Amino acid sequence: MAMKRAASSAVRSLLTAPTPNPSSSIFSRNLHASGGKKKIVGVFYKANEYAALNPNFVGCVEGALGIREWLEAQGHEYIVTDDKEGLDSELEKHIPDLHVLISTPFHPAYVTAERIKKAKNLELLLTAGIGSDHIDLNAAAAAGLTVAEVTGSNTVSVAEDELMRILILVRNFLPGYHQAITGEWNVAGIAHRAYDLEGKTIGTVGAGRIGKLLLQRLKPFNCNLLYHDRLKMEPELEKEIGAKFEEDLDAMLPKCDVIVINTPLTDKTRGLFDKNRIAKLKKGVLIVNNARGAIMDTQAVADACSSGHIAGYSGDVWFPQPAPKDHPWRYMPNHAMTPHISGTTIDAQLRYAAGVKDMLERHFKGEDFPEQNYIVKEGQLASQYR
Repeated sequence: MAMKRAASSAVRSLLTAPTPNPSSSIFSRNLHASGGKKKIVGVFYKANEYAALNPNFVGCVEGALGIREWLEAQGHEYIVTDDKEGLDSELEKHIPDLHVLISTPFHPAYVTAERIKKAKNLELLLTAGIGSDHIDLNAAAAAGLTVAEVTGSNTVSVAEDELMRILILVRNFLPGYHQAITGEWNVAGIAHRAYDLEGKTIGTVGAGRIGKLLLQRLKPFNCNLLYHDRLKMEPELEKEIGAKFEEDLDAMLPKCDVIVINTPLTDKTRGLFDKNRIAKLKKGVLIVNNARGAIMDTQAVADACSSGHIAGYSGDVWFPQPAPKDHPWRYMPNHAMTPHISGTTIDAQLRYAAGVKDMLERHFKGEDFPEQNYIVKEGQLASQYR
């Protein structure tokens, strides 16, 4: 019935609308978005020997989001790979005739305007997780594609990870860990840069779902909490958390002992923390970035860590991903970097796998997704990406 209603609506729209240009990308892509068997390609990281260690490890190539049997039982073709870069990659081979591409922020399939142009049958781009900046969103919108992600699926996971990283930096944990495994015992080598979190000023750049959860988790530490965002919190929530809104980003940043990045990567935030902005930060500032690596100027961060202006930097996001072996963040002092892991806990994987299945099911039936899941819908970008 839902398919019948959707088809009737589409026919009425075509009959009443002005005659479209047959070469229009939006017109042609909407015609492709019909029923029938689909070719779905998933791009995930490979688990190798770790795949069999946990039956709920579904976010990898081997786990394939746990939807292979369900898809193939309906006659759809489901191809999963980790090989995503270059013209000779497995992904590139399937670009011309795939209908749906699923990828993750942890092992992103970079969907360029060139790839979108080649993908004549492409209807839907799904992110298993949160953050779709690995897709050229403007090109996707111009082509009439739908881009969606599993909003909220790993917000708790990322917020918890951010809190952990703040404590690791503030308490100067890593040198102590390294002493433990190398047989050393030098308390002074740790204590001279170890502080309490209580009483420190923590500022989050972005206070969406993850930023709010982080601030809530920081409240018991009796910190001075600040936030900058394009939208102000509801007064009741702001009062409950005890956070203060800072409209001017550059006025907030020098006040902070710890800065946490929680804003999406957009044209406006790309390179936001460049050499000049970093120079205005408090000397000895600590920075946690689980948002996107490209929000930071890579070399400016490395230089500031080397000079001591940034006393510690931690995060799990890099640009590009996977990070090359010579990436300067691997070798800068006082860092606590990891591969992109914060949003891909087993709990998060189960949530975003379920979300992907739900959206695929809706797509096959011609139904809408939950509104908050859309990043590009009907040629329009979500507000946070404009």
